[in-house]
Amino acid sequence: MAEYSSGDARASSRSQAWRATLELLASMRFAIALLTVICIASVIGTVLKQHEPVGNYVNQFGPFWAQLFLALKLNAVYSAWWFLLILAFLVISTSLCVARHAPKYLADLRNFKENIRSQSLKAFGHRAENQVAGSTEEAARRLGQQLASGGWKVRLQQRDTPAGAGTGWMLAAKTGAAHKIGYIAAHCAIVLICLGGLFDGDLIVRAQMWMGGKTPFKGGGLISEVAPEHRLSERNPTFRGNLLVTEGGTASTAILAQSDGVLLQELPFAVELKKFIVEYYSTGMPKLFASDVIIHDKATGEQVERRIEVNHPASWRGVEIYQSSFDDGGSSVKLQALPLEAGAKPFEVEGVIGSSNEFNRTRGDGSQESVTLEYTELRTINVENFGAGPAGAGGATDVRKVDLRQALDARLGAGHKTSSQKELRNIGPSIGYKLRDASGQAREFQNYMLPVDMGDGQRVFLLGVRDNPVEPLRYLRIPADPEGSMDTFVKLRLGLQDARLREQAAKAYALKAVDPARSDLSAALTQSALKAVDLFAGESGKPGPEGRPLGGLQAISDFMESNVPEAERERAGEVLVRILNGVLFELAQAVRAQAGQPALEPSETTQSFMTQTVFSLSDAQFYPVPMVFMLKDFTQVQASVFQVARAPGKNVVYLGCLLLIIGVFAMLYVRDRRIWIWLTPREGGSHAEMALSTNRKTLDGDREFESLADKLIGAKPIQRKKIGDRA
Repeated sequence: MAEYSSGDARASSRSQAWRATLELLASMRFAIALLTVICIASVIGTVLKQHEPVGNYVNQFGPFWAQLFLALKLNAVYSAWWFLLILAFLVISTSLCVARHAPKYLADLRNFKENIRSQSLKAFGHRAENQVAGSTEEAARRLGQQLASGGWKVRLQQRDTPAGAGTGWMLAAKTGAAHKIGYIAAHCAIVLICLGGLFDGDLIVRAQMWMGGKTPFKGGGLISEVAPEHRLSERNPTFRGNLLVTEGGTASTAILAQSDGVLLQELPFAVELKKFIVEYYSTGMPKLFASDVIIHDKATGEQVERRIEVNHPASWRGVEIYQSSFDDGGSSVKLQALPLEAGAKPFEVEGVIGSSNEFNRTRGDGSQESVTLEYTELRTINVENFGAGPAGAGGATDVRKVDLRQALDARLGAGHKTSSQKELRNIGPSIGYKLRDASGQAREFQNYMLPVDMGDGQRVFLLGVRDNPVEPLRYLRIPADPEGSMDTFVKLRLGLQDARLREQAAKAYALKAVDPARSDLSAALTQSALKAVDLFAGESGKPGPEGRPLGGLQAISDFMESNVPEAERERAGEVLVRILNGVLFELAQAVRAQAGQPALEPSETTQSFMTQTVFSLSDAQFYPVPMVFMLKDFTQVQASVFQVARAPGKNVVYLGCLLLIIGVFAMLYVRDRRIWIWLTPREGGSHAEMALSTNRKTLDGDREFESLADKLIGAKPIQRKKIGDRA
C-alpha cells in the first residue's frame, strides 16, 4: 500500500491552487469582468473632469465626496494604480487565454480529421448518402478534384472494409480556417492595445516618480527656478504634456499635469512662435488656428520652419507637436475703475494678463481693506447665440403662422439639427479679473467692453460675477446712455445716494406733475415722491445683501405689503412706481446737467433707457463690490498652446487595431466548414456517405450543404428525426 508524506500533500495542494489560479486567469468570465470594470472606470473618467484643482472638486461635490474621489484617485482615473493593475491583469488573462488555445487552433489548421470513424458520420446534423459511379478510388479522386476546384483543401485516406483491404476511401475536406486565425488575432489585439496604452500612459512617468525620486512641483514662479527633482529627462521614452509659447518667444519645457502638481519635461528642441494665426467666419466663429514656428534643435543647432495646424502636427526627434489651443501671452490692458457707491472716486489702472495690483478700498464702516486685483483673461472675440429658442421655451405659438412642412424639416434630417434657430454674433472684447481680499477669498468678474443689443433695441453693458469657478456667471445689465457709455447710470447711482439730490428731484417732479393752480397738492406729492425714492435708495432701515441697507424694487414691495391693504396694493403699487420713474428721470436730468451733458429728450428710446435703468439700479444692490473695472484699452499678445507627445506605443496600438479588425471580421464573416465522404464498394459503383460540420448553424449552411450534396453525390440531405416524431 503506498504511503504519502505531509510534504507531498502540501506540494499537491499548492499545485492544485496554482492550476486553479491559472484556470481563473485564463477564463473568459474573468476577462469579461475586468473589461466591465475598465468600462465603468472609463465612464467615470469621461464624466468627471480629470486633473482639476482640489478646490474645484470641493466646490462642486462638497468636502466629503471630494476627499472620497481623491482617495480613490477618481480625479486621475487613467493613471490610478488600481486602473493600471486592472489593465495588467487583463493583459495577463488574455495572454494566458491565447497561450492555452492558440496551439490547439494552430494544430487544428493542419489537421483534416481524416481519421474520423465512419459510424460517427451518422451523428452529424448535415448528412446525405447515395450511390455514385466508379470504384471507390475513382470516386474519391473525382470528388476530391471537384471540391479542390471550389476552394476546398482535400485529403484522401485509404481504409480497409469487409469487402477487402484498402477498398474503402475517406475523403476529408475543409475551408474557412481563417475563423480560428481571427480568434487568435482578436485576442492578441487586446493584448497589444493594452500594452500600448500602458506604455504611452502615465506608467513610465509614475515609475520614475516611484523609483527615480521625481516629485510633482506644487508651487509657482519661473520655470528656470524649478528644482531638478521636478524635471524629467529629454530621454524620457514616453510623455504627453502642454507647451505654451508666446509670440516672439521660445520655450523648450513642457508641463505634465498631475493630480497634486506638475512635472516639467525637458524637450530635445526649443519652439519659437513667429506668429499665431486665427481666422474667423462672418459669424465670429473661428475657422482656422495655425502657428508659424521655428524648431531649434538643441543637439545640432539646426533650425527648421514649420506651420502647425489643428489635425496637421509637426514632428521632430520622435516628438509630435500638436496645435492644442491658444492663450494670452501677456497682453497689456488699461482699466477704468467706476464707483457704484458714494465716497469712491474713478481712477485708471494698467496691468498685464497674469499679473496683479494691490490697492486699498474703504469699507462701509469707514475702515480700509487691502484688495488684490488679478488680471486673469482678455478675450478679444466673444461669440454668443442670440437666436430665438423653441416656441415652447419662450412664449406662445401663433397657430395661424404654423408651417407644418417647416416644422418637420426643422426636426428631421441630420442628427445635430435642433428646432431652435442660431444667430451667432460677436459682441466684442471682454476682460476677466479677480478681486481677492486679505483673507485670500476671491470673486471672479467678466466685463464686456462694448454695449450689447440683447434683442429689444436697448443696448446694455454686461458685468458678470461669480463666487467660485463651478458656478455660472451672474450678469448685471447696465443700460448705455445716448453717448454709448455707462456714465449716466454711474452718476445716477451715486446721485441716488445723495439725500439733497433726491429731494431736489422729488420737488422737480412734483412741480411738473401738479397743476400750478393746485399748489396744495404739490407738497403732498413731493412727500410721496421723496418717500418712494428714499425707499428705492435704501433708506428703509432693513438689512439687505452684502450688509447694505435694503433698497430697490424689493424695498418698495416690502413697504407695500406692510402698509397698504391687500385689496389696494395693486393700484397703489402702480402709482408709486409711476412716481418713482418720474423722480428718477428728473434725477438723471440733474446729474447729466452737472456733468455738462445735454438733457434726455422725451421719446420711446429714452423711456426704454429709463425702464432698464430702474431695473439695473434695483439689481445693483446685489452687486457684491462697490467698484467695477471696465476695459478701456488693450494691446493683445497671443500665445499658442501645443501638446507635445512622445508615444512609441501608438504603433503597437495601431497594429493591435489592425489585428482587431481582421480578427472580428474573420470571426463574424468566416465560417469554418468541414466535409467527410466515406466511400465503400457496392455492386455497380460505390456507396457514398457524406457529412458536413460548421462552427455556426445558419440558413446559408443548410443551403450550401444541399447544393454540395446534389453536386457531389446527387443526393438530398437526410432530415434528422426529432424527439416525438413517429417512426
